[in-house]
Amino acid sequence: MTLSERNIFFKAGIGLSILCLIICIFASIKLIPVYASIEASIAHRSEGISQLFIGQFLDARLVAANGSIFGMILVSLITLVLIYFFFEKTQSPEILFLGIFAASFSIETLRLVLPLEQMYEIPSLYVLLSTRILLFARNFGIFSLFASGIIAAGYVVQSYRNVVLFIIVPALLIALGIPIDTQAWDSSLIMITGYVTMFRLVEAALFLSTAISFFVAVWSKGSQKYILIGIGSVLAILGRNILLSADTWAGMSAGLVLLAVGMWLICTRLHTIYLWL
Repeated sequence: MTLSERNIFFKAGIGLSILCLIICIFASIKLIPVYASIEASIAHRSEGISQLFIGQFLDARLVAANGSIFGMILVSLITLVLIYFFFEKTQSPEILFLGIFAASFSIETLRLVLPLEQMYEIPSLYVLLSTRILLFARNFGIFSLFASGIIAAGYVVQSYRNVVLFIIVPALLIALGIPIDTQAWDSSLIMITGYVTMFRLVEAALFLSTAISFFVAVWSKGSQKYILIGIGSVLAILGRNILLSADTWAGMSAGLVLLAVGMWLICTRLHTIYLWL
């Protein structure tokens, strides 16, 4: 893949993030005033890292979940803009997949379809479709981050298109095959899905492997800067996971800080590594 082709993807990601940000702003204007009445219909409390601690002491607030979505889109946009300007003329094998990981945050906008259904009686088919697209984007982002880690550790990629296609297939199969309960949703504004424990274990294994891969790159690439990139990947992973389930202001704030700092560490350290190449 040439630099110009890769940069087209980054531009498309920036455009997607801007579109999702605009949609999120206008949808939020409609939804925030009615969240208090919708909260009464919450069937389940969201589960996640932050919920084990913060969720035990604070009540769910859908406006905080809305804020988490807005924060993820904003981080996606800022990250993709920085990646484009930092790496526009710089070849970096990892950066394409990190860009895909960042772009996947914007698709969280689709979570707002669920409360909009409560207001406008949107057919459940569209809500189900948006949930499957959202699950695909999340898995696509996870697998892309994993790919960036193993590439950093020394795996040589002959064709980036083949790697992207290889990532798309399992992400699509999971999104289409996972059972979804269209009658129940949780406080993070997503429908209840099946096999939650199994997929969390797989996700944890992938994220752990990704972080280890960046630390392995310290030895394989001979650069101590990969230590900070590995730390950044851990922070970004934690922040993303917290934001996906956050339904309190405390969870949203913690997740947003971790995600932003993690992505900043990854992008800036990679930039210094490839700056003079």
